[in-house]
Amino acid sequence: MSQETFRIDPAPPMQASSLTATEAFTTDDRSEGNHTHFETADESISVGTWECAPCREVVASWPVHEMMTVVEGAVTLTHEDGRSESFGPGDTFYIAKGQHVVWEITEKLRKMYMIVT
Repeated sequence: MSQETFRIDPAPPMQASSLTATEAFTTDDRSEGNHTHFETADESISVGTWECAPCREVVASWPVHEMMTVVEGAVTLTHEDGRSESFGPGDTFYIAKGQHVVWEITEKLRKMYMIVT
């Protein structure tokens, strides 16, 4: 992939993805897709678009530093202290590596992300 400046398409062609455990889906829709727009050679930085059907997962330790912007849908994060935050279209938020959260997609989610490992 080129390291030049480029526009990120919020609705790119998606490839099948399987990051979400089957039992985490909360509806009959179990669709999930991803499109990587950019990745460094060492894979330490990745920029992409991800979409997923409603699901709920307890994440004991978020695996990466991640900033994301919701394009469509909705997600609620519940922190270890019980505090919840909901995000919808246009919202940008960050989760630090190692954070304990409950990740609950309440409406089919499409997000653009930047991940740093």
